[in-house]
Amino acid sequence: MKNDSLIKVTSVSENRIKTGADNYTAYLPILKGKKIGIVTNQTGILSDKTHLVDFLLGKNIAVKTIFAPEHGFRGTADAGEHVFDGKDSKTGLPIISLYGENKKPKPEQLAGIDILVFDLQDVGARFYTYISSLHYIMEACAENNIPLLILDRPNPNITIIDGPVLEKEYASFVGMHPIPLLHGMTIGEYAKMINGEKWLKNRIQCKLTVIPCLNYNRKMDYSLPIKPSPNLPNDQAVNLYASLCLFEGTNVSVGRGTEKQFQIYGSPYLPKSDFSFIPKPNLGAQNPVYNGVLCYGEDLSTYPRVNQLELKWLIKAYNSTTDKSKFFNAFFTKLAGTKKLQLQIESGIAEKEIRESWKKGLLEFKVMRSKYLIY
Repeated sequence: MKNDSLIKVTSVSENRIKTGADNYTAYLPILKGKKIGIVTNQTGILSDKTHLVDFLLGKNIAVKTIFAPEHGFRGTADAGEHVFDGKDSKTGLPIISLYGENKKPKPEQLAGIDILVFDLQDVGARFYTYISSLHYIMEACAENNIPLLILDRPNPNITIIDGPVLEKEYASFVGMHPIPLLHGMTIGEYAKMINGEKWLKNRIQCKLTVIPCLNYNRKMDYSLPIKPSPNLPNDQAVNLYASLCLFEGTNVSVGRGTEKQFQIYGSPYLPKSDFSFIPKPNLGAQNPVYNGVLCYGEDLSTYPRVNQLELKWLIKAYNSTTDKSKFFNAFFTKLAGTKKLQLQIESGIAEKEIRESWKKGLLEFKVMRSKYLIY
């Protein structure tokens, strides 16, 4: 028996994309009269930029607690920075951090909550930690017999399914499930897959309802109305994120501490070139890699949109760095989800051949994924 449901709404009044949050006629009746916990951040907004928490309070929905993922409720914390529990200054509601030691809500934190609402903007990459937070939320809901309502949002990289499939021995908070680096699913579809494939602890399932986007299909481009985290400032960064994030497992900067995060790369150990930058502390990078140090590399801020996981920049940087033995660090294997990719690059295997090694895993994933697609 499938333990999830999808709310369908047939009457569509206009042709622009409506997120799950905007599809409120489908979920307000479910929330009425219940005590609510909300997993969200700055991306949980309606089309008029009203935050979901404010919208629900305005509809007299009894919001009790906000649960915040990496970067916090207002989305201002650095990547990997400890986010503290606190209180929302606007509403006075308690905020519980789901980043750091407490990745899964504790039973006492869920006490008195009738239903949890999940509304986060994902970007379609395995190591973007909001889908790891989703896993732990679903697990907590299943263990505490609390239904989960997901307000779906478009995936800006939905057309890309690419990269190595994660091998279980390399599972971590930046990659929990046997999926490729780019999964091509919305967060609602992904939740259905977690449930359906029984990836939660002890193969438990949560009672799941997905409120779908309206007027949306997989061929549509989607520009994010608000940056999903401090270092993804625009559509270009979101598109290049998966390809450039692999550099976070190397001695190369991805532009944290500049205004072109995930649109440039460089290091002091790459050859001198026409393009250089000096990282300095800024919002989302209080102590960036190579703070105050001149880095040479490449500016990709005007590079055409990519439709695959690009390896060419990683391979080029490895081949031209001054000391190859210091290029990769231990984090690279966690990001790649396999030891093979580093070994392939170090062995000088051609990009085409590396891609060939992903084919079987990608094919198997696409078959599994097809059962959970909404759009």
